[in-house]
Amino acid sequence: MVAPLKVGIAGLGTVGAEVVRLIEQQARILSARSGRGVRVVAVTARSKAKKRDLDLRGVTWAKNALELAHDPAIDCFVELMGGSGDPALSAIEAALKSGKSVVTANKALIAKHGLRLAKWAEQGDVALNFEAAVGAAIPIIKTLREGLAGTGINRVYGILNGTCNYILSRMEQEGLSFAECLKDAQRLGYAEANPSFDVDGHDTAQKLAILASLAFGTKVAQNAVYVEGISSIKPEDLRAAEELGFRVKLLGVAVRTAKGIEQRVHPTMVPKSSSIAQVMGVTNAVTIDGEGIPPITLVGPGAGGAATASAVVADIVDVARGIRAKPFGRPVERLRATSKAPMERHEGGYYIRLMARDLAGTAATIATRLAQQKISIESIVQRHPDGVDALVANGKASPVPVILVTYATNEDAVHHALEAVQRDKVISGRPQVIRIEKN
Repeated sequence: MVAPLKVGIAGLGTVGAEVVRLIEQQARILSARSGRGVRVVAVTARSKAKKRDLDLRGVTWAKNALELAHDPAIDCFVELMGGSGDPALSAIEAALKSGKSVVTANKALIAKHGLRLAKWAEQGDVALNFEAAVGAAIPIIKTLREGLAGTGINRVYGILNGTCNYILSRMEQEGLSFAECLKDAQRLGYAEANPSFDVDGHDTAQKLAILASLAFGTKVAQNAVYVEGISSIKPEDLRAAEELGFRVKLLGVAVRTAKGIEQRVHPTMVPKSSSIAQVMGVTNAVTIDGEGIPPITLVGPGAGGAATASAVVADIVDVARGIRAKPFGRPVERLRATSKAPMERHEGGYYIRLMARDLAGTAATIATRLAQQKISIESIVQRHPDGVDALVANGKASPVPVILVTYATNEDAVHHALEAVQRDKVISGRPQVIRIEKN
């Protein structure tokens, strides 16, 4: 009879506690699927006295994560503490060096130190599994690393942050401002007290860097990702998107181009007919464009204790089965270095909203500046506010919203054209620019 896999868990917060429960509740199923039992034999957490509604009788308590990582009684070290450095980093490294497989949900750590840890895993022929680090219950890591190992990937993109998707969904459906929706997201626990990491796009960037490595065989490099958040999005942009047949989503996009791998995070207009556009609320979704196959979209809960714990337990089962896949799909030494692709070279369609001064020649000036940069316009809409009072304030004509949608062009041309329009003083305020991602 094969001995059970003995698991040690560092961190008993929402996810860690749920992992313990799942392993206990699903013991027979896990044993049947892996061919051996799975048992939690040791744990550690900041407070042993905290009430967790867990039956930990017979489970050893380690003083700290490092002690647990060195414990010869465990086969698999599960890190659920979080943080991009110590104590998580030292503990995982110690576990790998001592011949233990590791499971973690720590995206920040994998994005920053994943290559270093993967080397230790490869040298020790042990597993380093991190499915829960990206998309929680969505099996995107296994899909890219194993399920599509025989398929060339051209593009991987998706909604990787539930907080931002919730905010944009509420803004669209209820016509609320960004500030109002953010406040509500914080009240419901979807956003942190300091939400900048989410709404400024950095959480998505970490996840995208990991996916890009798996998809394209590049070294994980968060600093190679262009990042832009959602705080500039206005309800009027979402209304215009609706009328034009689009929805606005914060997307992480990694795409193979003739100039290298382009990695970017920014608000994006996607066709309402696309699978990604249908994903609302705190749900995540990832689409993979592979050679010779139709696009594949995976949709599911991207956060939460139960969803994240399910991915952690799935990784533990892989360890119990004896699966030792290369953490990033190929040996670390074969991963190619990548650099930040200048967004000026990005090519695609653009949504542009201008507050045009209601003066003779304004439209002609805007059109001239766009033509000088060889930008072709797919559609143009000029909106006059209802009523004379709205048009005239203090005896002066108020600016009129003008919405442009361009055919494919490059970012540099758009910036040059809009800088010239601003110098011409035919618009007020800063133009709103949102990139368009076609199916």
